[in-house]
Amino acid sequence: MNRNRRPAAETHLCCGDKRLNALLPRIRAFMSQDVSEITVMGSRVRGYHSPDGPSLWLRDHTDMMRGARYWEEDMTSMVEYFAETQTRKGWLFDYVTTVPDKLPSERENWAKHVRVPVEADVEYRFCNGVFLAWQATGNDAWMKRMLPHCEKALAYVLTDPWRWDAKRKLVKRAYTIDTWDFDYTAGKHDWLNFQITEDTFWGIMHGDSSGYYQAFLQMATMYDHLRLRQRAAYWRRFAAAFRTRANKVSFNGRFYTHHVHLVPVTIDGVDESAQLSLSNPMDINRGLATHAMAVSIIDEYRHRAETAGAFAPWFSIDPPFPDGIYGDDKIVKGAYCNGGIMPLVGGELARAAFEHGFEAFGVGQLLRYEELTSNNETYLWYFPTGDHATKETSTSPEAYPTDGWGASAMLYALIEGLVGIVDEQKAFNSVRLAPRWIAAGQKEVQVTCVYGASGASLCYDFRHDPAAQTITLEVGGHTTANLHVLLPAGTHVQRVTCQGRRVRAVTTMVEQSPYADAACRIRGRAEIIIQYV
Repeated sequence: MNRNRRPAAETHLCCGDKRLNALLPRIRAFMSQDVSEITVMGSRVRGYHSPDGPSLWLRDHTDMMRGARYWEEDMTSMVEYFAETQTRKGWLFDYVTTVPDKLPSERENWAKHVRVPVEADVEYRFCNGVFLAWQATGNDAWMKRMLPHCEKALAYVLTDPWRWDAKRKLVKRAYTIDTWDFDYTAGKHDWLNFQITEDTFWGIMHGDSSGYYQAFLQMATMYDHLRLRQRAAYWRRFAAAFRTRANKVSFNGRFYTHHVHLVPVTIDGVDESAQLSLSNPMDINRGLATHAMAVSIIDEYRHRAETAGAFAPWFSIDPPFPDGIYGDDKIVKGAYCNGGIMPLVGGELARAAFEHGFEAFGVGQLLRYEELTSNNETYLWYFPTGDHATKETSTSPEAYPTDGWGASAMLYALIEGLVGIVDEQKAFNSVRLAPRWIAAGQKEVQVTCVYGASGASLCYDFRHDPAAQTITLEVGGHTTANLHVLLPAGTHVQRVTCQGRRVRAVTTMVEQSPYADAACRIRGRAEIIIQYV
């Protein structure tokens, strides 16, 4: 565990731009309205849900954990409950609820568990939830108890004929819109279809590939921490081969093809080679894409930002499918997952941009979100015109203005991208410290990151003196800090000192962006001075 437990300070950010300062408290306020606590068969379960219904979905919660971990004290009950209800075959439920969620036709307040058959991503999301909970709590014993559940979930996905394409050795799914939960049936079902049938149009969806690739690496990291080196090495080897296969099958030279069909299907009016779907920036952040692939994908988004006519390039899919062909008349072009503009995509896109040399573009996405939510409302999706989702235009029964899914993605981009604190293990014991404040024009910044579940913390004060060509970081915590500090354009690092001692430093270029790279061991508080020329 990190030695800094229960600090007086909370997670906070203070810089010279009030718009950026507004993001953290605003996002926390949104997410605080998306929390439910329920009791299921005697087990207390606390989780974060999407704004379109009260059910506790594993997918929503695990994605939202990336933001909530900076204040949430209960990071384990939701994940642990889904582990308890895991089936003998290894698959997991999508969601649990104890309140009616299909009003007005449903009135029963029984405990209900649901798995949507066409979805192939639930198991990797569970593994991600275990990993995030372990990072925030630092609880090795708990993580060790969860690992057999992760192994069982992955064994199911990698062997079951509904999930695994044995020929290509990749995860398959029905022809859904990216990671969404209903599939195309060519009119053979009279509403949204969630079932696997003999007529299912199977294919490879890149978002599944990147999600499982990330899960394999998370397994390796956890096994390494437990000193189970053989199992860690197994998952790293498996991940590397899986990545090679996935990129060969799905990357089309510009971005990831929406679905690579295993069962032939043609939809009139749809140019599938042009469809850019929402998991593309996630593929970057999960590590599936190489740097060159990431640059190509981000360039595609930048191009469409200028040409597609939407208020933000946060496309669920672009171009969309024809109106209604997925079985619901409300799923028209530009609505919901059929071309709707989603902050959850914007946050992922911003995070990817920060990491791959498009820092100013990343800042732009954060500021666009701040402007969009300045009325203290945020929605799961918007029409390209900027009009937000409503109950009348949504396929879900509710459309509250408290979207934590997208808000947490934006916080993920803010903390890991702009602030630049990336936990590489658990409890901030080893971090990648990559402040990119120069891209936001900021010279003085104070940051504190705290895990609510453990009190583990890391803080820094950033000062940039252009006249002296110096960046100073005063870092507080107990950590190995792998520095990756953005420098002004056209410069390179000259010297880095930590507590007055010179440390080895190099300049690395990420596209046109120079970074100072070095490593320091910090005990308590340390002053790091970066001089550049």
